[in-house]
Amino acid sequence: MDNLTKEEYLKMYEKPLDELIEISHKITVENFDNTVEACSIISAKTGACSENCKYCAQSSHNHAEIECHPLMKVETVKKAALSAKKNGATRFCIVTSGRVPSGEDFQNILKMIKEVASIEGLHCCASLGLLSEEQVKQIKEAGVERYNHNINTSENYHSKICTTHDFKDRVNTVKLIQKYGIEACTGVIIGMGETREDRIDMALSLKELNPKTVPINFLNPIKGTPLEGFEDKIDEEEILKTICIFRMILPKALLRYAGGRTTRLSKYNQKLGIKAGINSVLVGNYLTTAGSKSEEDKKMLEELNLTLG
Repeated sequence: MDNLTKEEYLKMYEKPLDELIEISHKITVENFDNTVEACSIISAKTGACSENCKYCAQSSHNHAEIECHPLMKVETVKKAALSAKKNGATRFCIVTSGRVPSGEDFQNILKMIKEVASIEGLHCCASLGLLSEEQVKQIKEAGVERYNHNINTSENYHSKICTTHDFKDRVNTVKLIQKYGIEACTGVIIGMGETREDRIDMALSLKELNPKTVPINFLNPIKGTPLEGFEDKIDEEEILKTICIFRMILPKALLRYAGGRTTRLSKYNQKLGIKAGINSVLVGNYLTTAGSKSEEDKKMLEELNLTLG
Protein backbone atom coordinates (compact mmCIF):
# COMPACT_ATOMS: atom_id res chain seq x y z
CA MET A 1 0.00 0.00 0.00
CA ASP A 2 2.98 2.33 0.32
CA ASN A 3 3.66 2.46 -3.43
CA LEU A 4 0.37 3.75 -4.84
CA THR A 5 0.18 6.91 -6.93
CA LYS A 6 -1.11 10.18 -5.51
CA GLU A 7 -4.28 9.72 -7.53
CA GLU A 8 -4.81 6.25 -6.05
CA TYR A 9 -4.39 7.59 -2.52
CA LEU A 10 -6.93 10.33 -3.30
CA LYS A 11 -9.41 7.63 -4.31
CA MET A 12 -8.79 5.88 -0.98
CA TYR A 13 -10.44 8.85 0.74
CA GLU A 14 -13.70 7.83 -0.99
CA LYS A 15 -13.75 4.42 0.68
CA PRO A 16 -15.92 3.88 3.79
CA LEU A 17 -14.07 4.68 7.02
CA ASP A 18 -14.40 1.17 8.46
CA GLU A 19 -12.80 -0.30 5.34
CA LEU A 20 -9.87 2.13 5.53
CA ILE A 21 -9.35 1.36 9.22
CA GLU A 22 -9.32 -2.36 8.49
CA ILE A 23 -6.59 -1.86 5.89
CA SER A 24 -4.42 0.45 8.00
CA HIS A 25 -4.87 -1.64 11.17
CA LYS A 26 -3.52 -4.69 9.35
CA ILE A 27 -0.45 -2.70 8.25
CA THR A 28 0.17 -1.54 11.83
CA VAL A 29 -0.11 -5.04 13.28
CA GLU A 30 2.29 -6.37 10.66
CA ASN A 31 4.96 -3.82 11.59
CA PHE A 32 4.61 -3.17 15.32
CA ASP A 33 3.92 -4.89 18.63
CA ASN A 34 1.28 -3.80 21.15
CA THR A 35 3.39 -1.08 22.82
CA VAL A 36 2.43 2.55 22.32
CA GLU A 37 5.32 4.97 22.82
CA ALA A 38 4.79 7.73 25.41
CA CYS A 39 6.50 11.09 25.00
CA SER A 40 6.25 14.20 27.16
CA ILE A 41 7.39 17.72 26.32
CA ILE A 42 8.27 20.94 28.12
CA SER A 43 8.13 24.43 26.70
CA ALA A 44 11.49 25.53 28.10
CA LYS A 45 11.14 28.93 26.44
CA THR A 46 7.74 30.29 25.44
CA GLY A 47 6.66 33.10 23.12
CA ALA A 48 8.31 36.05 21.33
CA CYS A 49 9.07 33.99 18.23
CA SER A 50 10.17 35.94 15.15
CA GLU A 51 8.55 33.48 12.71
CA ASN A 52 5.05 34.26 11.39
CA CYS A 53 3.45 30.79 11.39
CA LYS A 54 -0.30 31.48 11.27
CA TYR A 55 -1.29 28.64 13.60
CA CYS A 56 1.10 29.53 16.40
CA ALA A 57 0.21 31.31 19.64
CA GLN A 58 3.90 31.97 20.26
CA SER A 59 4.53 34.07 17.15
CA SER A 60 5.25 37.75 17.83
CA HIS A 61 3.33 38.48 14.59
CA ASN A 62 0.12 37.13 16.15
CA HIS A 63 -1.92 38.39 19.10
CA ALA A 64 -2.69 35.33 21.17
CA GLU A 65 -2.85 35.81 24.91
CA ILE A 66 -0.33 33.37 26.33
CA GLU A 67 2.08 33.48 29.23
CA CYS A 68 5.53 34.06 27.77
CA HIS A 69 8.71 33.28 29.68
CA PRO A 70 12.46 33.24 28.97
CA LEU A 71 14.52 30.07 29.08
CA MET A 72 13.83 28.01 32.18
CA LYS A 73 16.52 27.01 34.65
CA VAL A 74 18.26 23.71 34.07
CA GLU A 75 17.03 22.38 37.43
CA THR A 76 13.40 23.14 36.52
CA VAL A 77 13.64 21.17 33.28
CA LYS A 78 15.29 18.19 34.98
CA LYS A 79 12.57 18.14 37.64
CA ALA A 80 9.90 18.13 34.91
CA ALA A 81 11.69 15.27 33.13
CA LEU A 82 11.74 13.17 36.31
CA SER A 83 8.02 13.85 36.78
CA ALA A 84 7.31 12.83 33.18
CA LYS A 85 9.16 9.56 33.69
CA LYS A 86 7.14 8.90 36.86
CA ASN A 87 3.96 9.42 34.83
CA GLY A 88 4.95 6.81 32.26
CA ALA A 89 6.86 8.77 29.61
CA THR A 90 9.86 7.06 28.04
CA ARG A 91 10.84 10.15 26.05
CA PHE A 92 11.17 13.78 27.12
CA CYS A 93 11.46 16.61 24.62
CA ILE A 94 12.95 20.02 25.41
CA VAL A 95 11.15 22.60 23.24
CA THR A 96 12.07 26.26 22.80
CA SER A 97 10.35 29.01 20.84
CA GLY A 98 12.19 31.08 18.25
CA ARG A 99 13.95 30.53 14.95
CA VAL A 100 17.15 29.26 16.58
CA PRO A 101 18.72 29.48 20.07
CA SER A 102 22.03 31.28 20.45
CA GLY A 103 24.61 32.50 22.93
CA GLU A 104 24.04 31.77 26.60
CA ASP A 105 20.61 30.26 25.92
CA PHE A 106 22.10 27.58 23.70
CA GLN A 107 24.80 26.75 26.24
CA ASN A 108 22.15 26.34 28.94
CA ILE A 109 20.08 24.16 26.62
CA LEU A 110 23.10 21.88 26.22
CA LYS A 111 23.24 21.60 30.01
CA MET A 112 19.53 20.71 30.07
CA ILE A 113 20.09 18.01 27.46
CA LYS A 114 22.93 16.46 29.45
CA GLU A 115 20.81 16.39 32.62
CA VAL A 116 17.81 14.80 30.91
CA ALA A 117 19.98 12.31 29.02
CA SER A 118 21.52 11.21 32.32
CA ILE A 119 18.13 10.02 33.66
CA GLU A 120 18.02 6.25 33.42
CA GLY A 121 15.13 4.94 31.33
CA LEU A 122 14.32 8.31 29.74
CA HIS A 123 15.37 9.21 26.20
CA CYS A 124 16.19 12.85 25.50
CA CYS A 125 14.63 14.65 22.54
CA ALA A 126 14.71 18.30 21.52
CA SER A 127 12.89 20.79 19.30
CA LEU A 128 14.97 23.95 18.96
CA GLY A 129 14.32 25.34 15.49
CA LEU A 130 16.58 25.73 12.47
CA LEU A 131 19.93 24.66 13.91
CA SER A 132 23.33 25.13 12.27
CA GLU A 133 25.53 22.12 11.53
CA GLU A 134 27.79 22.94 14.49
CA GLN A 135 24.79 23.15 16.82
CA VAL A 136 23.54 19.77 15.59
CA LYS A 137 26.94 18.26 16.43
CA GLN A 138 26.76 19.74 19.92
CA ILE A 139 23.25 18.54 20.77
CA LYS A 140 24.18 15.07 19.52
CA GLU A 141 27.23 15.02 21.78
CA ALA A 142 25.15 16.32 24.71
CA GLY A 143 22.69 13.42 24.40
CA VAL A 144 19.83 14.20 22.03
CA GLU A 145 18.61 10.97 20.44
CA ARG A 146 15.65 12.30 18.47
CA TYR A 147 14.93 15.79 17.13
CA ASN A 148 11.50 17.20 16.41
CA HIS A 149 11.20 19.43 13.37
CA ASN A 150 7.86 19.29 11.57
CA ILE A 151 7.24 20.05 7.93
CA ASN A 152 3.80 21.22 9.15
CA THR A 153 2.05 21.22 5.78
CA SER A 154 2.66 20.50 2.09
CA GLU A 155 5.28 22.33 0.07
CA ASN A 156 2.49 23.75 -2.09
CA TYR A 157 0.54 25.13 0.90
CA HIS A 158 3.49 26.26 3.04
CA SER A 159 3.50 29.88 1.89
CA LYS A 160 -0.15 30.18 2.98
CA ILE A 161 0.94 29.29 6.53
CA CYS A 162 4.40 30.85 6.91
CA THR A 163 6.60 33.24 4.90
CA THR A 164 9.55 33.88 7.26
CA HIS A 165 11.09 30.56 6.24
CA ASP A 166 10.23 28.13 3.48
CA PHE A 167 9.49 24.43 3.16
CA LYS A 168 13.04 23.63 2.04
CA ASP A 169 14.44 25.19 5.24
CA ARG A 170 12.49 22.61 7.23
CA VAL A 171 13.45 19.70 4.99
CA ASN A 172 17.13 20.68 5.09
CA THR A 173 17.09 20.81 8.90
CA VAL A 174 15.63 17.29 9.06
CA LYS A 175 18.30 15.99 6.68
CA LEU A 176 21.02 17.73 8.71
CA ILE A 177 20.08 16.10 12.00
CA GLN A 178 19.84 12.72 10.29
CA LYS A 179 23.33 13.25 8.84
CA TYR A 180 24.69 13.22 12.40
CA GLY A 181 22.81 10.13 13.51
CA ILE A 182 19.92 11.82 15.30
CA GLU A 183 16.51 10.28 14.64
CA ALA A 184 13.96 12.57 13.01
CA CYS A 185 10.60 13.26 14.63
CA THR A 186 8.90 15.05 11.76
CA GLY A 187 5.18 15.60 11.44
CA VAL A 188 2.33 17.77 10.28
CA ILE A 189 -0.65 19.87 11.30
CA ILE A 190 -3.90 19.04 9.57
CA GLY A 191 -7.03 21.16 9.47
CA MET A 192 -5.40 24.45 8.39
CA GLY A 193 -7.44 24.73 5.21
CA GLU A 194 -5.30 22.38 3.13
CA THR A 195 -6.80 19.99 0.58
CA ARG A 196 -6.75 16.19 0.59
CA GLU A 197 -4.09 16.38 -2.09
CA ASP A 198 -1.99 18.56 0.23
CA ARG A 199 -2.29 15.94 2.98
CA ILE A 200 -1.14 13.21 0.63
CA ASP A 201 1.76 15.43 -0.48
CA MET A 202 2.71 15.82 3.20
CA ALA A 203 2.81 12.06 3.70
CA LEU A 204 4.77 11.51 0.48
CA SER A 205 7.30 14.17 1.54
CA LEU A 206 7.66 12.41 4.87
CA LYS A 207 8.16 9.10 3.10
CA GLU A 208 11.18 10.61 1.34
CA LEU A 209 12.59 11.90 4.65
CA ASN A 210 11.96 8.58 6.44
CA PRO A 211 11.53 9.93 9.99
CA LYS A 212 11.36 7.59 12.97
CA THR A 213 8.29 9.36 14.36
CA VAL A 214 5.52 11.34 12.65
CA PRO A 215 3.54 13.56 15.04
CA ILE A 216 0.08 14.27 13.64
CA ASN A 217 -1.32 17.50 15.05
CA PHE A 218 -4.91 18.60 14.53
CA LEU A 219 -5.28 22.36 14.42
CA ASN A 220 -6.59 23.75 17.67
CA PRO A 221 -7.58 27.24 16.49
CA ILE A 222 -6.27 29.72 19.07
CA LYS A 223 -7.82 33.15 19.52
CA GLY A 224 -5.45 35.85 18.36
CA THR A 225 -3.93 33.78 15.53
CA PRO A 226 -4.93 34.15 11.85
CA LEU A 227 -6.46 30.64 11.96
CA GLU A 228 -8.70 31.28 14.97
CA GLY A 229 -11.88 30.67 12.95
CA PHE A 230 -10.83 27.37 11.41
CA GLU A 231 -12.81 25.00 13.67
CA ASP A 232 -14.85 23.64 10.77
CA LYS A 233 -12.02 23.04 8.29
CA ILE A 234 -11.83 19.33 9.08
CA ASP A 235 -14.23 16.89 10.76
CA GLU A 236 -13.55 13.76 12.79
CA GLU A 237 -14.14 11.33 9.93
CA GLU A 238 -11.71 13.24 7.72
CA ILE A 239 -9.11 13.16 10.50
CA LEU A 240 -9.46 9.38 10.86
CA LYS A 241 -9.27 8.81 7.11
CA THR A 242 -6.11 10.90 7.01
CA ILE A 243 -4.54 8.79 9.77
CA CYS A 244 -5.35 5.66 7.76
CA ILE A 245 -3.76 7.03 4.62
CA PHE A 246 -0.66 8.20 6.51
CA ARG A 247 -0.30 4.65 7.85
CA MET A 248 -0.56 3.26 4.32
CA ILE A 249 2.13 5.61 3.01
CA LEU A 250 4.33 5.31 6.13
CA PRO A 251 3.98 1.67 7.24
CA LYS A 252 7.08 1.62 9.47
CA ALA A 253 6.92 5.09 11.07
CA LEU A 254 5.61 5.67 14.57
CA LEU A 255 2.49 7.80 14.07
CA ARG A 256 2.01 10.03 17.10
CA TYR A 257 -1.10 11.67 18.49
CA ALA A 258 0.14 15.19 19.15
CA GLY A 259 -1.59 18.55 19.64
CA GLY A 260 -5.32 18.91 19.22
CA ARG A 261 -6.45 15.31 19.58
CA THR A 262 -8.40 15.88 22.81
CA THR A 263 -10.23 18.89 21.36
CA ARG A 264 -10.80 17.62 17.81
CA LEU A 265 -11.60 13.94 18.47
CA SER A 266 -14.12 12.31 20.78
CA LYS A 267 -12.78 9.61 23.10
CA TYR A 268 -14.41 6.98 20.91
CA ASN A 269 -12.75 8.33 17.78
CA GLN A 270 -9.40 8.64 19.58
CA LYS A 271 -9.63 4.86 20.02
CA LEU A 272 -10.45 4.43 16.34
CA GLY A 273 -7.39 6.51 15.47
CA ILE A 274 -5.22 4.14 17.48
CA LYS A 275 -6.76 1.17 15.73
CA ALA A 276 -6.10 2.94 12.43
CA GLY A 277 -2.39 3.25 13.11
CA ILE A 278 -1.50 5.66 15.91
CA ASN A 279 1.17 4.00 18.06
CA SER A 280 2.80 6.90 19.86
CA VAL A 281 1.17 9.51 22.09
CA LEU A 282 2.12 12.85 23.55
CA VAL A 283 1.21 12.64 27.23
CA GLY A 284 0.70 15.57 29.57
CA ASN A 285 0.31 19.18 28.47
CA TYR A 286 1.37 20.55 25.08
CA LEU A 287 3.19 23.81 24.39
CA THR A 288 0.49 26.38 25.10
CA THR A 289 -2.60 24.17 25.57
CA ALA A 290 -3.63 21.44 27.98
CA GLY A 291 -3.29 17.84 26.86
CA SER A 292 -4.48 14.52 28.24
CA LYS A 293 -3.68 12.95 31.58
CA SER A 294 -1.42 9.90 31.39
CA GLU A 295 -3.91 7.93 33.53
CA GLU A 296 -6.62 8.50 30.91
CA ASP A 297 -4.30 7.35 28.13
CA LYS A 298 -3.30 4.24 30.06
CA LYS A 299 -6.95 3.36 30.61
CA MET A 300 -7.81 3.92 26.94
CA LEU A 301 -4.91 1.73 25.80
CA GLU A 302 -5.75 -1.02 28.26
CA GLU A 303 -9.24 -1.16 26.75
CA LEU A 304 -7.54 -1.76 23.39
CA ASN A 305 -5.15 -4.39 24.82
CA LEU A 306 -2.20 -2.07 24.28
CA THR A 307 0.55 -0.93 26.66
CA LEU A 308 1.90 2.57 27.22
CA GLY A 309 5.67 2.50 27.32
